[in-house]
Amino acid sequence: MPAKRIDGTALAAGIKAAAARDAQKLAEQGVRPRLAVFLVGDDPASAIYVRGKEKDCAESGIESVVERLPADTSEETLLERIYAENSNPHTHGILVQLPLPKQIDESRVIEAIDPAKDVDVFTPENVGLLQIGRPFLLPCTPAGCLHMIQSTGIDLAGKEAVVVGRSNIVGKPMAALLLAQNCTVTMCHSKTRDLAAKCASADILVAAIGRAKMITGDMIKPGAVVIDVGMNRDENDKLCGDVDYATASEVAGFITPVPGGVGPMTRAMLMANTIKAAGRLSAAFGL
Repeated sequence: MPAKRIDGTALAAGIKAAAARDAQKLAEQGVRPRLAVFLVGDDPASAIYVRGKEKDCAESGIESVVERLPADTSEETLLERIYAENSNPHTHGILVQLPLPKQIDESRVIEAIDPAKDVDVFTPENVGLLQIGRPFLLPCTPAGCLHMIQSTGIDLAGKEAVVVGRSNIVGKPMAALLLAQNCTVTMCHSKTRDLAAKCASADILVAAIGRAKMITGDMIKPGAVVIDVGMNRDENDKLCGDVDYATASEVAGFITPVPGGVGPMTRAMLMANTIKAAGRLSAAFGL
């Protein structure tokens, strides 16, 4: 039986609707959630992502302010702009669109963001809180993946989970979230031996390695939940994920499509984080 498709677009719509309701409650208290976004350079993919975030903000009752800076912007200039938003009491979330031009140190920029406004959950303080099980906000893409897994209704406790990819943005925090749900987690990467066997042992498989159609149907346990974080182009220049959907969907129990899977959920979780940060910051200022 073909796998059931996990519709990220539909799930994201529900999350954004809830965010809009919460934004309205804050508005009634005189608080308008505000997200400041920095886009440096003219990377086409980044520009598309930012436009999508602007649309989501409009739908979620969030004021979106996008500062588009030229590709030759200095690190000092970007840091000054971030410090200004850190100090702005009307700004509740700060996001720097990655990647950044080579003259800018990504780590320094991330560390400059006020952790209370770090809606991407990239700062060392927030990463540390996640690892010790005390997060206030959850990283957007992993949180979206977890929500999709939970939407299947399966009991996660004791399940074998395999995460393919060890990035700071997806792989590592994804493992932390699955551990918090009492899964037994295996992390795989480019040096993993016998990757196919590791993947085939998974009740839950999260593919976030950035290689088109790398995970094929013969690497998947029958009935597994398969979450495809990848966003690649195939030989015909069509969008595809890290999972070969055609073969994987014949084996898996549940699977996410690309596009229409993890992508919308990432942006929806950003909206939820911004609303939550606005609520906490406004309370801290006595609003």
